[in-house]
Amino acid sequence: MKIFKIRSSIILLFFTAFAGFIFSQQNNIKVSVTADHNDWIYSLNEKVKFSVSVSLDGKPVKNAAIQYEIGPEKMKPTQTQSVVLKDEILQIDGGTLTTPGFLRCKVKTEINGKKYESSATAAYSPEQIQPTTTLPDDFIKFWENAIAENAKIPMDAKVDLWKERSNDKVNAYKVSLQNCKTGMRVYGILCVPKAPGKYPAVLQVPGAGVRPYIGDVKLAEQGIITFQIGIHGIPVTLDSIVYANLRFGALDNYPSFNMDNRDNYYYKHVYLGCLRANDFICSLPEFDGKTLAVSGGSQGGALSIVTAALDKRVRLLSCFYPALCDLNGYQYGRAGGWPHLLSKPEFSSPSKIEVSRYYDVVNFARFIRVPGFYSFGFNDETCPPTSMYSAYNSIKAPKTLFIVKEAGHAAQPEQYKKQWDYMIQNLRN
Repeated sequence: MKIFKIRSSIILLFFTAFAGFIFSQQNNIKVSVTADHNDWIYSLNEKVKFSVSVSLDGKPVKNAAIQYEIGPEKMKPTQTQSVVLKDEILQIDGGTLTTPGFLRCKVKTEINGKKYESSATAAYSPEQIQPTTTLPDDFIKFWENAIAENAKIPMDAKVDLWKERSNDKVNAYKVSLQNCKTGMRVYGILCVPKAPGKYPAVLQVPGAGVRPYIGDVKLAEQGIITFQIGIHGIPVTLDSIVYANLRFGALDNYPSFNMDNRDNYYYKHVYLGCLRANDFICSLPEFDGKTLAVSGGSQGGALSIVTAALDKRVRLLSCFYPALCDLNGYQYGRAGGWPHLLSKPEFSSPSKIEVSRYYDVVNFARFIRVPGFYSFGFNDETCPPTSMYSAYNSIKAPKTLFIVKEAGHAAQPEQYKKQWDYMIQNLRN
């Protein structure tokens, strides 16, 4: 009986290992989609050819069944087809665009019950993309009034040392500030170098969602004050279940809250909260009084542009794949920015479109006057590159653009490296 049990265990271990091997092999499947220009950039009316292959450990998968679709991003495909790959590489005539924008080829396959997909997105004269949204006549007055009203609200800063996140070089603090109205607060984590001196500072603004934050101790160790904030008026160091409950409950779809009213739209307190965070940074005795930057990605990319446009104290910004750009694009038959509300009939009423103009990042981009680093990819489906270029092309200030064409809605290591080098160099000059 004991021998039987031992043999059974050995057999079980063998099959478990074999299954793991098969799973590992299956995970090495790669769908590759590329365009025939190395930089994926085309002139108007120039035809693009997409190349598609499916491989396992670098070797072609024979007779792989694929489905592909081609069309302007976020729009109805102009081509759809199912094909069995008889050759190693399938060449597809992708057509062209006659106006500036992006043409995407998306490929899907299923192998052994597991689905895989990939994309390539051809850019057509992206530097010529112009926004569809327009600037309200009273845009500046609206925000000047909002800022003035917020200035009347006492900051009432509450700062508590966070010993667990502090180290021999940096003190970390849990911070909350009153913002927008009495009793409403913005929460964040401040990290300050311990060594006596005056330091530059970076406000770090968050991507979309509801989550905790721990502060950027690493950057503070480099001699830079960091203040990492949340936007929802709740502490940022609670148990993770709290954020999950809010994300799927009370704060589900928060970008749509009060979108009929420009004075009560959800993002009003968010934008003002970023400025209130800068008020706090500028009050710190360790701040050097002049070198203030703002940085973020996605929703945070949007907030970095908004903050730099509204706050003359900001000297530098860093922006990954900004959201909330050219929201109204869908009304003109092209992709609009995240959260894509104006693509839906229930959100595309004249009143909501009008409110969106006061919060569209494009209209803040027009007023950027400080240097900035910007980076995104052509394959981003969350923040379509058409929408991002609408904002980027509206910026007249000095700007550095770093494109990683294959990137989707996530920064690649080379993007972080470029951003890090840019921020360190400019914050220390």
